Amino acid sequence: MKFYSIGSLNIDYVYSVDHFVAPGETMSSEKMEIFPGGKGLNQSIALSKAGADVVHGAVLGNDGAFLAKVMEKAGVDVSKIKKIDAPSGHAIIQVNKAGQNCILLFAGTNHALDKKYVEDFLANAKEGDTVLLQNETNCLDVIFEIAHAKRLQIAFNPSPFNDVIKTLPLQYVNWWFCNEIEGEALFGSDDPETIADNFIKKYPESNLILTLGKNGSIFKNKDFQLYQPIIDAPRVDTTAAGDTFTGYFLNSVASGKDFATALKTATKASSIAISRKGASVSIPTADEVII
Repeated sequence: MKFYSIGSLNIDYVYSVDHFVAPGETMSSEKMEIFPGGKGLNQSIALSKAGADVVHGAVLGNDGAFLAKVMEKAGVDVSKIKKIDAPSGHAIIQVNKAGQNCILLFAGTNHALDKKYVEDFLANAKEGDTVLLQNETNCLDVIFEIAHAKRLQIAFNPSPFNDVIKTLPLQYVNWWFCNEIEGEALFGSDDPETIADNFIKKYPESNLILTLGKNGSIFKNKDFQLYQPIIDAPRVDTTAAGDTFTGYFLNSVASGKDFATALKTATKASSIAISRKGASVSIPTADEVII
């Protein structure tokens, strides 16, 4: 199986702060660092580090050449990335003393996808391959339709959540990766059990992976419901925790592991990621994630 990850590439400007800036407040940061980022980049690197065969699809500006190099170094096939003369996407990230973050995004070239590019990118994809998506690029409706027509598996992280997501043909999604906020917006409750139940009523042929922060994670489909507690780790920076979880879970399932093992593997990988500074640079390699 091959993974076709179509997703954002961002330059992350990370500011270490005492607390998140409040409305009307001016505050000095303790430090500023620049990292490669974007949910698409993070997820592709997580998949590749976990051991998957990954090709990345995106449009990238001249200022973001180092982002492609970072992915290539991690084993991701970046030959299909289109380069144009325009600003790349970027993110302004505040990280407080507790390791929590808040993020402001600028889409840039992440919103420069078009149908022709998507068709070309997925031209060699075969039935059973997986398209991995999130909501930091444009053209999601086009990607959904093309992937479904080619009988590809669709894995979708509806983040950052907005009303565009509800206009998509979500019945095509095979693998949902949601946190509590996205789960509530999509499935009408802030209670994890109710989210899972409402999900399976609406999409009985799909699989839900619901991440609950310090409360662990839930896997739900029509046959199984599983719970996985967190693995304790120092909370340094949570920026890429969810993306790490997604990559390691998908690779585990693609490798033939059962869902319980996939949950535990993904949990361990994300626990390592949050103990390190930065986004993609915090993602562990497979030999670090042995359970």
